[in-house]
Amino acid sequence: MISSRFVLKRLLLLVPVLVGVASLVFSILHLSPGDPALTIAGERASEEFVKQVEESLGLNDPIWVQYGRFIADAAQFQFGESFIIQRNTTVREVLINKLPVTLELAIYGQLIGVFLGIPLGILSAVKQDSITDHLTRIGALAGISVPIFWSGPLLILLFAQVLGVLPTSGRISVLYNVEAIRVTGLVTVDTLIAGEWDMFVSAVRHMILPASVIGVYSMALISRMMRSSMLEVIRQDYIRTARAKGQGAKITVLKHGFRNAMIPVITVIGIQFGGLLGGAVLTETVFAIGGIGTLLVEAIKVGDYPIVQGTVLTFAFLFTLVNLGVDITYSILDPRIEQ
Repeated sequence: MISSRFVLKRLLLLVPVLVGVASLVFSILHLSPGDPALTIAGERASEEFVKQVEESLGLNDPIWVQYGRFIADAAQFQFGESFIIQRNTTVREVLINKLPVTLELAIYGQLIGVFLGIPLGILSAVKQDSITDHLTRIGALAGISVPIFWSGPLLILLFAQVLGVLPTSGRISVLYNVEAIRVTGLVTVDTLIAGEWDMFVSAVRHMILPASVIGVYSMALISRMMRSSMLEVIRQDYIRTARAKGQGAKITVLKHGFRNAMIPVITVIGIQFGGLLGGAVLTETVFAIGGIGTLLVEAIKVGDYPIVQGTVLTFAFLFTLVNLGVDITYSILDPRIEQ
């Protein structure tokens, strides 16, 4: 069992991390070139109007007052309104619409990586230096080496253009109005909740290719780490002792080796998932499913500072939650860590 004290300590450690990220974002954006007031008012706006915008945004206040206001608003997940990308729309609303896109893509991509990478890593370790091991290692190396901007169009060409079995872009067919049944923002989940099976099948078909592109890369890293960790574990004395007592190889590996071998793998899975949330820009672009990663790039290009601040802090918050989950999983796999 996980003690509430352990979880509370980990939660409290998240606070200085988030404050540090917020301070860094605030500093960088205030040191970056460009005038937010001029961006909002427009280049042809009069100097008087620009000053009015500065006053309305509080840009004339001392820097420490602006910082305190920013931290207080960030704690309530309030970042004002978008300057350019979606005028007169709060950053919170923009993120609520965009975040589920990236979150759904990252979840399915990581699930593919985990459910394929872990068994392949175990199989490769158990059959070390066999043909299976060599093929698995070659496949993992290829999965890591092939860039997304190449593998994505290749899969589109094969499965969408040549075979014609999967769609090329989007999250669901244009024939369906998924907003009418929106609950979580995750299309596959919302269609399943609503019992719209045709819409659900369409959402799954649209998700296969982009999730596979991310999943192959994730699977390659996880399988390599699983192989390395499992090889280290099966060479330990307690594994030899279990085998010497007549216990079968499968039972020894799965019962005694798997749990300990998973500890470093959990770290890789956690870091990867956090990275997928922020690094899915290429996949979102190739398959035209603009999510929060694409939103951040566009906001940086046009200087929409509230969107940039809200997106970066959302990434940081999600990443810290992932790390919290990793710590809790550690304590489940090895209770000594909690102590």
